[in-house]
Amino acid sequence: MSRFFPTLAAHFIFFSIFIASALADDESFVRTTDRKLLGLDKKEKLSHFKLYWHDIVGGRNPTAVPVVMPSKNSSTAFGMISVIDDALTMGPELSSKMVGRAQGFYSAASQQEVGLLMAMNFAFMEGKYNGSTITILGRNTVFSKVREMPVIGGSGLFRFARGYVQAKTHRYDPATGDAVVEYNCYVMHY
Repeated sequence: MSRFFPTLAAHFIFFSIFIASALADDESFVRTTDRKLLGLDKKEKLSHFKLYWHDIVGGRNPTAVPVVMPSKNSSTAFGMISVIDDALTMGPELSSKMVGRAQGFYSAASQQEVGLLMAMNFAFMEGKYNGSTITILGRNTVFSKVREMPVIGGSGLFRFARGYVQAKTHRYDPATGDAVVEYNCYVMHY
């Protein structure tokens, strides 16, 4: 019995070293990097964008299309999911200058009130930010006067972005379901 334990201990130590070295190799895909390589050596800035989001659900050219219909017995449209490609303009009229598109989806996620889960990118198509996006993910209780949702990231000039947006309904047509929403976006970025 005394000869068995030293052999077992030696095997255990060898096996432990083998596993530790194998795990170390598995973590070789992670490494630290220089902030300068990603442009993070610049001073962070805060930008404010005021945009108008045009959600058109009716007519010949809708920009919001339901892909999952709500529960039949829901007064809040619970369960509904719509995919969006909404115009973002500088003014409240659809004819004002378009600076980008809101692309993503919203889902009616509340059984007690009309509360949406918003998951969308504001894809900018004009000026300095052309080709860049900010990503918004949050809760939108559409009948509240002002709703706040987080900016959780971005691309292009908005890499590593963070911040929030405030949404305020500018116009809503209950007959068609079309809406124009003012978005004030406050974004920290490099």
